[in-house]
Amino acid sequence: MEIGSKIRDIRNRKKITIAQMCDATGLSKGFISNVENNNTSPSISTLQTIASFLKVPLPYLLLEKDQQMRVVKKDSRTITSYNGLKVEHLASKEGLHLRMVEFPPGASMGEPNAHEGVETHLVLEGKLLAEQGEDRSIVEEGDSFSWNACVPHYVKNIGDQKAVVLIAVYSDTELRDILG
Repeated sequence: MEIGSKIRDIRNRKKITIAQMCDATGLSKGFISNVENNNTSPSISTLQTIASFLKVPLPYLLLEKDQQMRVVKKDSRTITSYNGLKVEHLASKEGLHLRMVEFPPGASMGEPNAHEGVETHLVLEGKLLAEQGEDRSIVEEGDSFSWNACVPHYVKNIGDQKAVVLIAVYSDTELRDILG
C-alpha cells in the first residue's frame, strides 16, 4: 500500500507545501517526508490528522489503487453482442457489472438461463416481457425489475421498436458469458 505517495499527490494537487502541512498538523518535516516516500507507516491517529488537514476521508487514503474510482468514458466502452443483442459494458467493480443492452424488435436473450448472483433491470426504452420461473410481467420505459439469477430467467422485446435496458448484475463469483 502506497499511502505516502497518495498523500504527496493530494498535497501537491492542492498546492500545499510540506512546511504548511507541518505547521497545521504538528508533524515534523522529516516525518512527513518519510511518510510521503513510503519509508514509514503512520498510525491511524496520525493518518486521521493528515486526512483532516488535506480534507479527504481517511478511508480514501487506505484504498489500494484498484479500489479507487474507475471511469469508463462513453467512447471507450467495450461493446459486444450476445444472441443478436448489443451489449455495452458500462462499468465493473468488485462483483458488480453494469451493462446497457439493446434488444431489436422481437429479440430475446435466447433460452432461459440461470447463474449465480442477482440482477436489477431498468427499462430505458421499449416494451419487454420478463419471465422468471412461473412469474411473467410486461415492463415498459421507466419500469424496473430484479431477481435472484439462480432461477432461470428470460427477457424478450415484445414491442415494435428497439428496447434498451440498463442491467446491474452482482455476483461474488466471476461471471461467465452473461451478456458478454
